[in-house]
Amino acid sequence: MTISQIHFASREHAESLAGNPLMAVISITDPGTPEAKLDPMFNHVLRLAFYDAVPADEYLPAPMPGLFNHLMARQIGDFVKELQAAPFPMSVMVHCEYGVSRSAAVALFVEAYSGAPLHAREFTFEANQWVIDRLSALHPKLQIDIPPQTAVQERRVAQRD
Repeated sequence: MTISQIHFASREHAESLAGNPLMAVISITDPGTPEAKLDPMFNHVLRLAFYDAVPADEYLPAPMPGLFNHLMARQIGDFVKELQAAPFPMSVMVHCEYGVSRSAAVALFVEAYSGAPLHAREFTFEANQWVIDRLSALHPKLQIDIPPQTAVQERRVAQRD
């Protein structure tokens, strides 16, 4: 296991971080917006632009512009596979505009693919199902598990060590 840990965050938080050559970043922005201003010390960065949307009808005749698609899913899969093959441990941070659904979905995929722990996993309950479905279609043997919303409450009431 080369990926050692996974985080997901908002764009604002990602842009505030000092770069780390041992942290890879999957940067998700909205189409038409500027790229996130990440510290150049982040050496491994995959940049994608797609909306936080789920189509009303997945059988539309043509792909909708700005919607997460098969090509983007393949880019994520290839990026994560490359990180897993690295000769040194890497952490992965996934960010999107608000750090709620797109980044959560991709972080859950990275967790399932790598087996590495996902920090604050219980907060991924709003993961974008369309993104998860596209990633799962390319990797059908993976089990991508979205925690229930009640997991957040369970964490808040759990005794601290």
